[in-house]
Amino acid sequence: MTTIRNKALLALLLASSLAVSAQELDSIPDTQIEPPQQLVVPEQMAEVGKAQTGQRKKLDGIAAVVGDYVILDSDVEKTLMDLRTQGTREDEINSCSLLGKLMEDRLYAHQAVQDSILVSDDEVYATSDRYLQEFEQRLGSMEKVLDFYNKESAEDLRDELFQINKLQMLSSKMQQKIVGEIKVTPEEVRQFFRKIPEDQRPVFGAELEIAQIVKKPEIPEVEKQKAIDLLNQIKADVEDNGASFRIKAILYSQDPGSKSNGGFYSITRQTGFVKEFKDVAFSLREGEISEPFETPFGFHIIFIEKIRGQELDLRHILIQPEVPQSALDDVRKELDSIRQQIMEGKYTFGEAAKNFSDEKETKFDGGLLRNPENFDTRFELTRMDPNLYNQVRNLKDNEISRPILEDDPRGGPSSYKILMVTNRYDEHQADFSRDYMKIQELALREKQFKTIKEWISEHIDDTYISVNGAYRDCTFANNWIKN
Repeated sequence: MTTIRNKALLALLLASSLAVSAQELDSIPDTQIEPPQQLVVPEQMAEVGKAQTGQRKKLDGIAAVVGDYVILDSDVEKTLMDLRTQGTREDEINSCSLLGKLMEDRLYAHQAVQDSILVSDDEVYATSDRYLQEFEQRLGSMEKVLDFYNKESAEDLRDELFQINKLQMLSSKMQQKIVGEIKVTPEEVRQFFRKIPEDQRPVFGAELEIAQIVKKPEIPEVEKQKAIDLLNQIKADVEDNGASFRIKAILYSQDPGSKSNGGFYSITRQTGFVKEFKDVAFSLREGEISEPFETPFGFHIIFIEKIRGQELDLRHILIQPEVPQSALDDVRKELDSIRQQIMEGKYTFGEAAKNFSDEKETKFDGGLLRNPENFDTRFELTRMDPNLYNQVRNLKDNEISRPILEDDPRGGPSSYKILMVTNRYDEHQADFSRDYMKIQELALREKQFKTIKEWISEHIDDTYISVNGAYRDCTFANNWIKN
């Protein structure tokens, strides 16, 4: 597990831009961005604080300039120190390669500004506030956080995080624009696989296929009405008395993802929210508050703060009706009965899932879980979610787990489930038909990587770039020196 210092630094340092690079194209959040003023790295970032060295040490000098963005020597040095602290070996990364990655990030951000890609300041501040909240929880108090980063006030640290997060959002959005529409055809996947020498084909680790049956507790109508009544009271207080929706969300909302930010989200039709939520949101006018409505997570009201074409800035409040223990006990007993009937041969596990499971995403597929990384049905043991692994690791073939109480990671009510391992696959060399989904993912990543390399090469030629001092002797993967 990442240490407190490492996790905090990774979020704070400008090198956190490494999270999305040409070499590592992770999923990128759907965010709105607006062109910032010229970003200049704050002077404070040119110092290594007491938390790193025990004393202040000035690291002066500009390492590089990319468009409107400046990279200081100190940015490279501090990032390098942080990676070493995390255990990165000296031969795995050096100042030259690190500067190259930081320059990539600034090139994406610079071009995002030129292309008028927008991000709302509210969303950037919301992300910064989440970091601050996490830092405070981990270190124990805001005073300790400020001391750790040698800042005078939380506002100073928040402003610095704002600059970092805005740059990252610009960079991420630009990369999404570059690779977001790239797809691979079955023929391209086949050609990609054929090009790999047989003795160099990847080896995939041991895998499991897992099925589950989920039962959700029945929530009494009286508890639902309590939630609706509370939301109506909040709505009336905002509309009739001028109360702040943002403050109400902080006080009352049970959505862990937005509560601390006053319920704020910026969404489009493509944002991965449930249909019920988006249908209501896109039916409202700017400044309007919805009536209470229900989703799988509970009851909501939505306030539309701003409409920008197909994008909405909104705030919402989620209230989850209380689930009585008796209702949880009832679904546990029902799952025990279903488990017994499967063991007696009355149903197969797949039939029972189709007939009894309350989870729409899996019930019509025999309860089979989908790997969130690639939507395949297989889970590689070394990459499984630790909670899921612990729930199935001791199950034998054809064995069904006892009912397991599980909190909804998305914030919905708790439920019970039973699990079964339906297939096991030993470690093996890649096979085209057997491992098509994984090979398709590798082929897509290669195509994305080539597209990114071509884009970087083209835009280096069109952008003002200066590499200074000893860094001019570096051998970069990209032509930053413009030889």
